[in-house]
Amino acid sequence: MTVFFKDVALKTVAGRPSYHRLNEEVNVAVRESQIRNGICLVQTAHTTCSVFFDEYMHDKNYYGDEFLQVDINHVLDKLVPRQTSENSPYLSPGPEHIAYGMKKTDPNYPAEEWTMLNTDGHIRSDLLGNSVSLGVKNGSLMSGSVGSIYFVDFDQTRERNRKVSIIIEGEK
Repeated sequence: MTVFFKDVALKTVAGRPSYHRLNEEVNVAVRESQIRNGICLVQTAHTTCSVFFDEYMHDKNYYGDEFLQVDINHVLDKLVPRQTSENSPYLSPGPEHIAYGMKKTDPNYPAEEWTMLNTDGHIRSDLLGNSVSLGVKNGSLMSGSVGSIYFVDFDQTRERNRKVSIIIEGEK
């Protein structure tokens, strides 16, 4: 049994959800792993981000988002309104969490209150989940002919540097 790890760095945009199709990166990792049969996990540890599996759509809007992603955004906008001010429309983040965030010194998490107004991003990522698992058979990812793996960052407050981890376990 062999385990292979690889991280993929991504840059997100501000002002709207940021989608990335990961098929190329995952297929490269499967080849690099030399694992013939096993399982591939693609996950993010960022709490406003999701990894999901869906059909690739060829049509795109002017931002480069596939129409299905735009449709996902429209549905989520109805279910989970964007947070535009503290305590509206959500209770989170509360004063204790803001005090915690203001003590951070990590440049990826600037100590500014407005950067914590991303409760909608947390809820949206909770709905879609943070990982996808697909089988590896005969050295190939079992994603079908139209299946694609996507990463999305729902934190619309600012640009971010994000990471997706690919973990492949199986037999060579």
